Amino acid sequence: MQAFQSDLARFAEHNAQVLGVSSDSLETHLEFAAKLGLSFPLVVDDGAICKLYGGGRISYLIDQSGVIRFIHKGMPDNAVLLRELGNLPSS
Repeated sequence: MQAFQSDLARFAEHNAQVLGVSSDSLETHLEFAAKLGLSFPLVVDDGAICKLYGGGRISYLIDQSGVIRFIHKGMPDNAVLLRELGNLPSS
């Protein structure tokens, strides 16, 4: 998560919004964000998102139409994600 935080400006250059998703409670999200200094939204999943997209460490690039354009499983690799963002067609 801190890796995403450190590259927020680079993601913003691609008009990309970073979101974190987990089934942890809102209180846990708030504590986690404060502890790590995260400024991007953390979404509380009631299981619906995990059911649709799968669980674990997975990063998705979803375009403005809601189409998944890229999936990265495992620890996030911002260089890969930023490169793939650069390869997406402009809207």
